[in-house]
Order: sequence, then C-alpha cells, then structure tokens
Amino acid sequence: MKFRSLLAVAAMAGAAMAMTGAAAMAQPTGVTTVHSCAAKPAPGYAACNALRRTDAAARAFSPAAPSGLSPANLDAAYKLSASGGAGKTVAIVDAYDDPNAEKDLGTYRSTFGLPACTTANGCFKKVNQTGGTSYPTGDTGWSEEISLDIDMVSAICPQCHILLVEATSPSYVNLGTAVNEAVKLGANAVSNSYGGGESSAETTSYDTYYNHPGVAITVSSGDSGYGVEYPAASRYVTAVGGTSLKTGSGTRGWTETAWSGAGSGCSAYEAKPSWQHDTSCSRRAVADVSAVADPATGVAVYDTYGESGWLVFGGTSVASPIIASVYALGSFAGTSVPASLAYANTGSLFDVTSGSNGSCGGTYLCTAKAGYDGPTGLGTPNGTGAF
Repeated sequence: MKFRSLLAVAAMAGAAMAMTGAAAMAQPTGVTTVHSCAAKPAPGYAACNALRRTDAAARAFSPAAPSGLSPANLDAAYKLSASGGAGKTVAIVDAYDDPNAEKDLGTYRSTFGLPACTTANGCFKKVNQTGGTSYPTGDTGWSEEISLDIDMVSAICPQCHILLVEATSPSYVNLGTAVNEAVKLGANAVSNSYGGGESSAETTSYDTYYNHPGVAITVSSGDSGYGVEYPAASRYVTAVGGTSLKTGSGTRGWTETAWSGAGSGCSAYEAKPSWQHDTSCSRRAVADVSAVADPATGVAVYDTYGESGWLVFGGTSVASPIIASVYALGSFAGTSVPASLAYANTGSLFDVTSGSNGSCGGTYLCTAKAGYDGPTGLGTPNGTGAF
C-alpha cells in the first residue's frame, strides 16, 4: 500500500505530538488504528484525517451486519431525517483517485437499504480538479478517505447528490482548485477531510480557495489532539471537531464526550470572525461544531481498493462529511457564512460538556465545558436547526 501524509500541528499555546507513520496507535480501550495517510506532509501540503481500525473487534461481524455505526445509528443520535436533501449536492474533495469509488458506494448503500446513487441515475459524479474525467493516480490511503467521505454523505443525506472531486495531489493549491471546481459545478456543501500545518501563506495564498459565500465549506479539525490545522483554521469554513458517541439511557438515547484526538486551539494567523466571541483567543478559534470521530465508536465503511471490504473508521474525517450533509438537510441557503448559523442557534445543538484533547491549563481551548469549547465547538447536531 502507498500511504501518504499526516501532520500534527502546533497551536499558539502549545504543540500537539505528531503521530508516526503507519505504525498502529493504541487507544485507551485497546482499540488500535492506523492513519490512512501516514507521513508528514511538506509545507504547502495536507494529509487526510482518516483513522482505520485494525483490531480484531473491528472485523467481528456477520456479512449482514458490519461493525461500526450505521446510517440509522447516526440519524438517531443526531435527530435527523433521511427524507430531506432532495435536489442538494454535497461535494467531497480529496486527493488522488479511488477507481472503485462508485462500485463500493453501491455496496454500502445497498447493505443499509439506501437508494442507489450512480452515474447512470445522475446521483453520483466523479471528476478531476478541473472538472474532467482524466483522473489522477490511484492511492490506497486516500481511497480509504474517499470511501469514508462518500459513505458518510450517504448515511446522513441519502437523497443528496454526491460530487467527488479528485485533486491531482494533496497540495493546498490542487486541493483548493478542487474546492473551486466543486462550487463551480453547483455543490451546496463541500467537505474537506484533510489538514496540515499553519503558515503565514494561508491568509494570502490559500484562503481564497475556501471563500465561497453561500456555500457550506466544512473542514475536519485534525486527529492529533490539541493544536490547530489548516484549512480548519480558515475564517471562511466550518471547522468540525470530534466526539466519542455511545448509546445512553437518557431521553436522547446517546451520550457524547470530547474525543481526545480532535484538533482545537487558537490560530496563529487567521483573524477572528465577527460571529465568534470566545474570550481567550484573539484570533480564529477551532472548532465550530462537531460530530463523532473516535475510532472506538467509529463508523462502518466499505472500501475495496487495496482493502477487503468492510472497515471501521474514526477521525475528524468522519465528522466533516457528516456536518456537510447536515447542512444539505438544513436551510442555510442565502446565508453568506454558514458557520455563523450555529452561533445564532445553539439551542439546536447537543452541548458536549466533558472530555479533553490535551493540555492547555484546563481552559476551554482543549477541555469540553458548557457552551463553546475547542474540541467540540458549540456541540453536535440536534436536528438541522443550527444548519
């Protein structure tokens, strides 16, 4: 397998520890994972934020019941309806090609009783970063990310059209070009499950790719704990943090805590958006909202390009396409900066009040608390009212 990059990035208040290559990463519960993209990216490049489980429990399932959270689980946890989203398009931007994307998507959807989404029926479309059909080189690591992303769109918004835009490489220039192409082709929401180090170039060279008023641009916050990644730091996007999601006995039937791997913190370069009002960060704070990302409570995904089929994934790569799809179910149309909606509609979110992703002196930038905090933002979807 060809694996490519992942970087843990330093925030202003401290550095998150970088994860190493393809070596398995032990979880407190005994769960083990590997990064789908596994080497440090060079400056100006990003890495996907998908974590694939490798422990035996992740494969302990019958053919009819894959391990990992299902579409029905996610709909129940976040109080969503599978009937919305008709006429909306959610775009997925990733690097390299997944030659089996449409075929694998068909297996995922048929297994969970979702309507077919194919090129033939107009639901699925795959293009390169300039809108053509000459696809980039295949990559097994990024194909895992692609399968994860399009499966999550299917899980949350099965009536949505899916547009997969494959960048030639994971450089910010190529990924950003793919974002522009997704918007050009009519995407209502664009999910970006990748990130890399912050730099002064982000505000002058890269932010323009993510500045699309009226389009929901979501970005995963990272998988290395406390610390800020770009483009999650961009003031033009919805930065999506991560939680651990488990069944519970309360009225909701589910409980959430901050996932220890979710990225968060205070950007070193990005100006604070007018709609963000936390007190300890004079610049852009990450994240805005969140969704499940803990591999120990991960989601079912189907991928056969270099893999054998059913897998269980975590990482904020799960959370970004979930939130992009919730936007497609919602009514954000006409809102210049969709990220601002959550700040005006906090009652339509499940506030996550426990858990931490690192050391920041116990402040909200790395510790979940009532109201806004870094790892989970304002919370997770409780229906679509905040989107």
